[in-house]
Amino acid sequence: MKRKFYAPIALVCCFILLMSFVIADLNGKWAGVIKTPDGNDLAVTYNFKIDGDKLTGTAESPAGEVTVDNGKLTGDTFTFKVTVDGNDYPHSGKLYADSCGLDIDFGGQKIHTTLKRAPADK
Repeated sequence: MKRKFYAPIALVCCFILLMSFVIADLNGKWAGVIKTPDGNDLAVTYNFKIDGDKLTGTAESPAGEVTVDNGKLTGDTFTFKVTVDGNDYPHSGKLYADSCGLDIDFGGQKIHTTLKRAPADK
């Protein structure tokens, strides 16, 4: 009887531990290129910080740096927004082993990009 009881508990504990490794992987710098609705390429770097299920950090482009606001992490998916010149741009993403898929709402137009982990600053 005890064996039947402990096996599911051990499985749940392993799953929680695995999820904590996935969540921790989003911390740090991620870089990519966004193809804007007008067809331009915009190099971006996101510096994510995770605290529990809260996502904070910054987003940087040639136009400057803005904060990541209202960030939330749920398993391997996350959402946040950035505000540029008074306009909010909602982001939603999914974390993979070596990249992040990111969908951005540019005033009703959806843009998808892939971010890769950026090399550490020296």
